[in-house]
Amino acid sequence: MAHKKAGGSTALGRDSQSKRLGVKIFGNQAVKVGNIIIKQRGTKWHPGKNVLRGSDDSLYAKVSGTVKFSHKKVKGFDGKLHNRKFVAVA
Repeated sequence: MAHKKAGGSTALGRDSQSKRLGVKIFGNQAVKVGNIIIKQRGTKWHPGKNVLRGSDDSLYAKVSGTVKFSHKKVKGFDGKLHNRKFVAVA
């Protein structure tokens, strides 16, 4: 008689690798042209002045300067005001 249960595969134990999302360069820090400021999924942060949005929604610096974060109320397609977060390079 067997002393151990059959060692079949488990349904658990799988996990994806972390994608290292988030803010990479914080407010009032210097940034060069092309540097990634924020890596994100979707538009949690929106591009402001001198910031470009990549195809994966990452925000890049268009010019060299310092990073500035701000909040602004913007009218959406539903006619309501929404508080949006913007990133700019000055």
